[in-house]
Amino acid sequence: AIRFYEDKDLLHPTRQGQTRVYRPRDRARLALIVRGKAIGFSLGEIKELIDLYDTYGDERQYLVALDKFREQIANLEQQKKDIDVQIELLQEGCDRMVELAKKAKADA
Repeated sequence: AIRFYEDKDLLHPTRQGQTRVYRPRDRARLALIVRGKAIGFSLGEIKELIDLYDTYGDERQYLVALDKFREQIANLEQQKKDIDVQIELLQEGCDRMVELAKKAKADA
């Protein structure tokens, strides 16, 4: 995965011969990538946030991140609602199958 992140221009280790050397900055970026993926951000969104930090490292980065975080919270809340509806529909289906199975057993 780390080489994949390098290919996507998210990590930039230095090289000493054949060995990649990951500086503390690279490790911090990797932690941000992993955390961003865990909360549902795409690699493009993660790169955008990291690039903002590299470019500005000031209030603008925080405001953009805040907007993205709030947007992701809204997306996740909607997904949660959708999942709750799906679970409810499946539970209703299970209940119906139990009723039909009981009726089939009684009719047999």
